[in-house]
Amino acid sequence: MTTIRITGLGKRYGATTALDDLDLTIGRGVTGLLGPNGAGKTTLLRCLGTAQAPDSGRIEVFGLNPAVAAERTALRRRLGYLPQSPGLYPNFTAAALLDYVAVLKELTGTRQRRAEVRRVLDEVGLTDRARTKVRKLSGGMRQRLGLAQALLGTPDLLILDEPTVGLDPEQRMFFRALISRLGETRTVLLSTHQTEDVSALCERVIVLRAGRAVFDGTPRELAALAQGQVWLSADPPAGGSMYWRTADGDYRTLGVRPPGGAAVRPSIEDGYLTLLGPDAATAVR
Repeated sequence: MTTIRITGLGKRYGATTALDDLDLTIGRGVTGLLGPNGAGKTTLLRCLGTAQAPDSGRIEVFGLNPAVAAERTALRRRLGYLPQSPGLYPNFTAAALLDYVAVLKELTGTRQRRAEVRRVLDEVGLTDRARTKVRKLSGGMRQRLGLAQALLGTPDLLILDEPTVGLDPEQRMFFRALISRLGETRTVLLSTHQTEDVSALCERVIVLRAGRAVFDGTPRELAALAQGQVWLSADPPAGGSMYWRTADGDYRTLGVRPPGGAAVRPSIEDGYLTLLGPDAATAVR
């Protein structure tokens, strides 16, 4: 079942094209969105999250057109959105902030709203921080609080822009477990620079470049783009191949086989770097 249908979507900022005649359909499950800085990922999510309007093209989410005011309101009732830099009021407590957002999401019954706030705090592991002011939370906790506000009202569509920023390994594992459960019953669109999150969570991955989709497939298919181009050797390669020294002291090369190089299984990151070519040098963190 199709949740999102995008046709001919375009968005410009002055002379810069952020989205270029983009066509996509997205259904239930967890879909990863990859791409270098400036590829159009955040612009796409802002358009889907009804935070801004495209210049051209059409978006339908659950058959609703966000360009129509009444349909945009209906869509927002089914939407949870975590922007890249969520604005969290620093002097609110975690619970008070969520209560405020719950009112904005039309959860007006006091008892229902308080129960929902408790539920999402528990979902993200912040129950013991309910009365802590936002400014006193760590960066990772604030990120989890941002996710909590997106979960209010049990949205059918969850849009997450760089949700693992600031999370330590334990928190990232917690996040992955939560998102994988959510993706079983709803549509989750996850934009990230972390290819390991895509590998762990996503049944489908879309790679954007200059506002266009240059890859749409499974993580395994993305990794396969680097098949026969990843090598492990005792010595570094000569020339312009991309390589790095591993913790074991060997050299992992992406590109031309180095002397004595043994082929190794490519990762999603290898496929992503192969797809983007020279632009990939600063695309993966």
